[in-house]
Amino acid sequence: MRKPIPVRQLNRRELLFATGGMLATIPSSGCVATSGAGTVDRVWGRRGFSDGRFLKPRAITIDPADQLYIVDTTGRIQVFDADGNHLRTWITLDTQNGRPTGLAFDATNPADPRLLVADTHYYRMIVYSPDGELRTEQQVGGESGFEPGQFAFVTDAVNDRQGNLYIGEYGASDRIQKFTADGEFVAQWGGTGSEPGQFLRPQSLVVDDQTLWIADACNHRIARYDLQHDTPKLVSLWGTEGDRPGQLHYPYDLAIDQDGTVIVCEYGNQRLQRFTPEGELLSTWGGPGHAPGQLYQPWGVVIDSKRRVHVLDSNNHRVQRVRAAMI
Repeated sequence: MRKPIPVRQLNRRELLFATGGMLATIPSSGCVATSGAGTVDRVWGRRGFSDGRFLKPRAITIDPADQLYIVDTTGRIQVFDADGNHLRTWITLDTQNGRPTGLAFDATNPADPRLLVADTHYYRMIVYSPDGELRTEQQVGGESGFEPGQFAFVTDAVNDRQGNLYIGEYGASDRIQKFTADGEFVAQWGGTGSEPGQFLRPQSLVVDDQTLWIADACNHRIARYDLQHDTPKLVSLWGTEGDRPGQLHYPYDLAIDQDGTVIVCEYGNQRLQRFTPEGELLSTWGGPGHAPGQLYQPWGVVIDSKRRVHVLDSNNHRVQRVRAAMI
């Protein structure tokens, strides 16, 4: 068995340094909570090609055992425990045209869990076992086009508790397609635009109970859909473009906390923000930089079973962990 790669703990000097200049500008009303860099309890990863290192990691997901799956621009999928210890690595199916930008873990059938991969530049969703075995027969798509089952650039693929699949795409079309667990087409909705029900790069999809959350990245907003319909129905839409607290600039990912609040990861503003499900800002964390507690074009965020938030700090080639209560 490969010896785990040691994880670097933050020292006192790093924590003190990181408290300066990290927070977004907050109105003096006191209505929005903020948190300091001392809340960061682990930073791990660095630029490189060996196990445990990254080259611009672009998607992260988590399984029920709190194992983290991360894909970077080398096309590697690496798996880590919640403390950042490397467990295993494999290379995705094809990488010449481009690398995946979305991951999700499907635990609908506990006896047969699987990793869903948005194979962006090959117009498909591919599937692996948790150990990296490719399941060719479970692939959806693979052909560029506008018809049902065809795709432009696939951004993300997720499932609901019935096993239905939802696959997002951008480029020639900005839409979501729904499939059965066996890959049979059910419905589609969306289209390129900024009107309600349209998208501009639906970058991240998250299913929470009977709700599908969508980070509509280039519209700088978050959408909620009710899944209790063959074609999901729009419930709410919130977010305006900007860099003020409560505004959004290229939200690339989101995660639903155990209390029902939403943590949004902003690639453009290089921060996390916590909102109510209706879009009311509760707190903000982060800001541009390279010190612990600062972010450089982050792509992803997940929350583990202990309510620890793991942020994919992409252009810093690392992962940061902070307790959800501190955001």
